[in-house]
Amino acid sequence: MSVTHDQPTPSSPQDGKLARWLVIAVLCALLVGAGALGYLGWVSTDTKVPEAGYVALVLGVVFSLIVGVGLMALVFYSGRAGYDEPAVLIQEPESEPESDPEDGRSDPR
Repeated sequence: MSVTHDQPTPSSPQDGKLARWLVIAVLCALLVGAGALGYLGWVSTDTKVPEAGYVALVLGVVFSLIVGVGLMALVFYSGRAGYDEPAVLIQEPESEPESDPEDGRSDPR
């Protein structure tokens, strides 16, 4: 006799596909919205950006890409080199009990 009322019902593969496509659609809508907002913010003003501003923008993007690629390379390197293994507690061996100077005895108990 098996009791199944406590166990969740298995989901069909169609449920996962629908959720996946829904997430992709929401993320694409957010990307389009962010692009439109960026474009409108860029062209809605008459302020001229000097060449130094564009140079700073390009240098900031390049530096950010270098840092991101470097950090991802370190993540992959540490994963393949075994640095991401679980921590293991190394216990120190128990030493001899020391004598108590207030006791007056020098022999261990």
